[in-house]
Amino acid sequence: MKVEAKKKYKPKIKLQIRDGYRFVDKVVKKNNLHTICEEARCPNIYECWDRGTATIMILGDTCTRACGFCSVKTGKPTWNDPMEPVRTALAVKKMNLRHVVITSVDRDDIKEDYGSTIWAETVKQIHHHVHDCTVEVLTPDFKGDQSALLRVFSAKPEIFGHNVECVERISKNVRSQADWNRSLNVLRFAVDEGMQTKTGMMVGLGETKDEVINTMKQVAGIGVSIFTIGQYLQPTNKHLPVDRYVSDAEFFNYKSIGYELGFSVVESGSLVRSSYHADEQARLFNAKAKNNYE
Repeated sequence: MKVEAKKKYKPKIKLQIRDGYRFVDKVVKKNNLHTICEEARCPNIYECWDRGTATIMILGDTCTRACGFCSVKTGKPTWNDPMEPVRTALAVKKMNLRHVVITSVDRDDIKEDYGSTIWAETVKQIHHHVHDCTVEVLTPDFKGDQSALLRVFSAKPEIFGHNVECVERISKNVRSQADWNRSLNVLRFAVDEGMQTKTGMMVGLGETKDEVINTMKQVAGIGVSIFTIGQYLQPTNKHLPVDRYVSDAEFFNYKSIGYELGFSVVESGSLVRSSYHADEQARLFNAKAKNNYE
């Protein structure tokens, strides 16, 4: 593929620092929090923070895995902050959020629960301090440990998210320490336990269109309700290269197919990330659920 053709659909990122961005930045820094928006170099950070939304990353800023697409730093974590759930909840209250997304680094080093106790306590503290705020979690796989997952479920987040990230064939190259089928099993277990479940993936990593559609069929088939799909963007030259930039037409096609497969909500576009417009996704999902109930 010629370089010009490859870059034809490369998304353009708007960099605008406004008052909303400055406010969120101030709250995050004052409460000594980490956000995936910053750590993963999200292209939507200026838009989302200006709208007063942020995805808070708990359990420190150092991941025990080293996925080929992710710019979060890796190594041996030194985090030890039992008050983090309370500080997170107070920051959510300060930002006056009605929907918040919580995520974390992988903590394979915490053998007893993989960090799930802090996860559960964070959800509980947000519900306690901000009664009208819904909580969406985007968790690691906890090595497939069902007791860890149940601990998070018991805190009753309104939406449970875990990403398959890519199609199965290239998964080991994209995230060598994860297991694609384990991620699918995490989602299946969440659905079986009655959670409103969400997953997301990237394109532009070497997959085929048929593989994308097959992945969508697999996650829809186990009962996942919300699906997101976006363009992979190389965060640094040390990360996996972009194989291709996907056109808006192809993203529109994935969205149409997603609804045909039965997803309640599909977010598909070049700059879409798991938590992009998550508040709007939650509202749309709840509205559809209410209509179906009535």
